[in-house]
Amino acid sequence: MGSSSSSKANASNASEKIPEKRICVIGAGPTGLGAVKIIKDSPEFRAGKWTVTAFEARDKIGGIWNPAPPDADPPLTALYDSLTTNTPHPLMSYTSYPFPPETPLYPPASTVLAYLHDYAKAFDLLPHIRFNTPVTSVHWDASQQKWGVTVQGGLPTQFDLVLVANGHYRVPRIPSTKGLDEWRDEGKVTHSAWYRRPEDYTGKVLVVGGGYSGMDVASETRPFARVVIHSITGVTPVDEDGGKFKKRGRVTEYLDASEGKVVFADGTTESGIDHVVLATGYQFNFPFLSEPEVLHALPPLVPPLPEALYDSTYHIFPLGKHLFPLVKSYPPSSIAFIGLPLRVAPLPLAEIQTQAALKVFSDPSSLDVEREAAAVRARYEQFRAAKGDDEVAIADAWFRFGFKEQFDYRDELYEFVGTEYRIPQWERELFEQKDLLRERCRELERKGEAEAWLRGVGSGPDPVQEWADFMWRVLGTTGTEAKE
Repeated sequence: MGSSSSSKANASNASEKIPEKRICVIGAGPTGLGAVKIIKDSPEFRAGKWTVTAFEARDKIGGIWNPAPPDADPPLTALYDSLTTNTPHPLMSYTSYPFPPETPLYPPASTVLAYLHDYAKAFDLLPHIRFNTPVTSVHWDASQQKWGVTVQGGLPTQFDLVLVANGHYRVPRIPSTKGLDEWRDEGKVTHSAWYRRPEDYTGKVLVVGGGYSGMDVASETRPFARVVIHSITGVTPVDEDGGKFKKRGRVTEYLDASEGKVVFADGTTESGIDHVVLATGYQFNFPFLSEPEVLHALPPLVPPLPEALYDSTYHIFPLGKHLFPLVKSYPPSSIAFIGLPLRVAPLPLAEIQTQAALKVFSDPSSLDVEREAAAVRARYEQFRAAKGDDEVAIADAWFRFGFKEQFDYRDELYEFVGTEYRIPQWERELFEQKDLLRERCRELERKGEAEAWLRGVGSGPDPVQEWADFMWRVLGTTGTEAKE
């Protein structure tokens, strides 16, 4: 009898130690790291009711900030040698973990990568990450009400919640401009994902795209190329530096590749172009998701909302709160897409989005599906009013947040999860001036004054306020003056 009682006690103890729910995070870049940290902070994790496993395809954390040579197709990262952040670090850091004191406002990639490693170490995230483990498929098992997650060389493992955090700066978007394919066949075109250093580009170079990467490539190649032509949609044509640098509008056609001739939107042409760098953005890409859970196509026009989840490569649709699939074939509370919005501060967004995902996971009734569907329809009508029935234009605009929108969205999530924190007004105002602030910082660097300005900043009792005051000083104003 004693043996029987002991066996029952051991079985009971073993069952108590079995976690109730298993959470999978796909990706250990900045977004995935933020997700793992927030999961570890949860009362359920601390009580042993949840476990978390993050699958990372590469051998280290960091995602896009983890350098790699451009020898894969597509490259493992779009990181180029001179890349710095385009947002000051006090506005882009995780809410729970600031950058070290005296860090330059727009730090280089190596500093960001070190910061991510420090973050992972500070919160003991590495034991929860499986490296060199790409996820190959994710499918819903209706009989078990769980997700079957398969990794390379493995069998499906079941999870109760999947957080998709694999980033969206890997697969290049190539324009469908007439004649471009012939140029690519001739080896005269690369995407900026392959760009690493400007001295590799000589002769007459055409840079296509007006985003941060396009601006950097056009600026950096000027000292090395014979001529740089920067094509930006809607720009007024202008020649600088005796014609060695030219701004032109959108390319409408690539003519004979051997002649190197292109046509711009205003009908003007340029000949003798040796190479084209396409800084034309990236696709949303989830190779582990497929039918029936996700359809890889543009969704049909709304209304009504489609019953399936669509990946158009421009957006994922329809998602409640830009996170949860509004479908009936699997619970919206069982999977969330973290970090999809563009032109935002991604690290604090990853943390609050994960908090929202965990709230809905623990209490599915907290997500008002009908209300979220109505919000998606209203957003769709807003874009349709501006862009007509152009499905691609609507999809392309879907996650491109404006300055105000990203902060309103985060504040809505803070309210949703029940925290009193709201983004301070100074953060909103400084984010709108981040490009000007970047230029002012570069001026200080050119003058050799940047180090002196940074000395001691962020090391006092209120580092957040110190950095805010510092940014206003660099701009040559104060927060009060900026409001007037």
